[in-house]
Amino acid sequence: MPQTHEVTNQVPPHHGYDVAADPALLEAVSREGAGWALPELHELGTLAGSEQAADWGRVVNENPPVLRTHDRYGHRIDEVEFHPYWHELMRTAVSHGLHAAPWADDRPGAHVARAAKFLVWGQVEAGHSCPVSMTYAAVPALRATPELAARLEPLLASRTYDFGLRRPDTKQGLIAGMSMTEKQGGSDVRANTTTAIPAADGSYRLTGHKWFTSAPMSDVFLTLAQAPGGLSCFLLPRVLPDGSRNRLHLQRLKDKLGNRSNASAEIEYDEAYGLLVGEEGRGVATIIEMVNMTRLDCVLGGASGLRLGAVRAVHHATHRHAFGKALVDQPLMRNVLADLVLESEAATAVALRLAGATDRVVRGDQGEALLRRIGLAVTKYWVCKRAPGHAAEALECLGGNGYIEDSGMPRLYREAPLSSIWEGSGNVAALDALRAMARQPETVEAFFAEAASAAGADRHLDAAVAGLHKQLADPAEAEYRARQITETMALVLQGSLLQRHAPAAVADAFCASRLGGEHGGAYGTLPVGVDTEAILDRARPSTEPSPAA
Repeated sequence: MPQTHEVTNQVPPHHGYDVAADPALLEAVSREGAGWALPELHELGTLAGSEQAADWGRVVNENPPVLRTHDRYGHRIDEVEFHPYWHELMRTAVSHGLHAAPWADDRPGAHVARAAKFLVWGQVEAGHSCPVSMTYAAVPALRATPELAARLEPLLASRTYDFGLRRPDTKQGLIAGMSMTEKQGGSDVRANTTTAIPAADGSYRLTGHKWFTSAPMSDVFLTLAQAPGGLSCFLLPRVLPDGSRNRLHLQRLKDKLGNRSNASAEIEYDEAYGLLVGEEGRGVATIIEMVNMTRLDCVLGGASGLRLGAVRAVHHATHRHAFGKALVDQPLMRNVLADLVLESEAATAVALRLAGATDRVVRGDQGEALLRRIGLAVTKYWVCKRAPGHAAEALECLGGNGYIEDSGMPRLYREAPLSSIWEGSGNVAALDALRAMARQPETVEAFFAEAASAAGADRHLDAAVAGLHKQLADPAEAEYRARQITETMALVLQGSLLQRHAPAAVADAFCASRLGGEHGGAYGTLPVGVDTEAILDRARPSTEPSPAA
């Protein structure tokens, strides 16, 4: 068939670049003590920006996992089949230590290096980040029972991805899952009704239903159940010591808005074999160690999506022309793009700051523990809450092309709400911030000490800090105002970090727009005088491989 026209003004594919060539990320990695990890980070970033990796991410979302409850003869098998590209994504993540590897690494900055790689590789495909994250987070919870941790930590930290249904002690590496939520309780896990009955051999038999179980093909799961001594935490293997399958029956896979490459299941425990983790009655206190780590990954995942949306929008606007010039040269579009980049820069800075705090807490820094406690609560709320609107605006920068699946933007848009819902939705996160301040007033002192590091740098930031002091001094209706308080704290923390570490163009524009009242309700309302060119340069990764790779 003859060609009716020449195809012009179409944007080139968004691959062939180093995803790790992100100035905010690289600066934070070095600042937080993990500069030694930069060569591997660039290696992973170059793979993340490749056409091959993009294909892996696309295909696993077009071919979601399939549940096989029975074999052809009617035997119960409860297996989930994944596309082979899922295993390529998982193998890459595990081999680069995005899972539990930092727990076996004594180098200062190990958790920062892992966080940076998680942020970079998550831009390829977010769904498989879920089992990777839970494997990372399982270790501190397991340490409540040292003998269990001694047996399982080396396998959870192994950089060998060993998929398959076999006894944990026969595998070269393990993946962990988590199963807490029940139909009647949701976030209120104390309403759980699953029971755990002690057995003669010291194990327990669990019976009940779990409404959400992430990554049901994991090797081991942490779960909550009502034991004689109260709500307790248990470890359940998929395969028992004798090689038989544990009585974990997969009822169905959830049909989710996004995160479609990753299986999420409803599970029945039918006198399933479990081992107590920690003490009876201390289940929430035990598993909260896992939740704290997965909440950090919610922030990292949110920051990852913000960066991807900003970079894609800038890439499109750079190569697309309208009304006689490139979109990126149109003043209003520059305003929108720069605003998207600011949001990403702030999220990356605070995510890596919290990763640095985590690294130092692991090494015994109690001051950092206080900052991490309050900082993670407010940041989990705010960064994750900003993701859906940011994804929608970035998609709109591509116009009708952004609404088409080929662009990859619909997948980013569908994925964006998850980090705000997972591990405590917006209200839960905001109330958790209030709880931290009420139970540990020292967290408030740690927060203001961090903010004071940038005192005098920006009048908008100084005014916001002063206003926050007044807000927190008035406890009346604090729960009603929890979102407002949490949002202000998150913005102050981000503004403080940017004033200390980001270029002036970024820091000043962020504080003026987010803290100075010079910002509208939508992206693209930055005040006049902002150096948009300097900001946009932060979202133009080179197409050339990094010399450090």
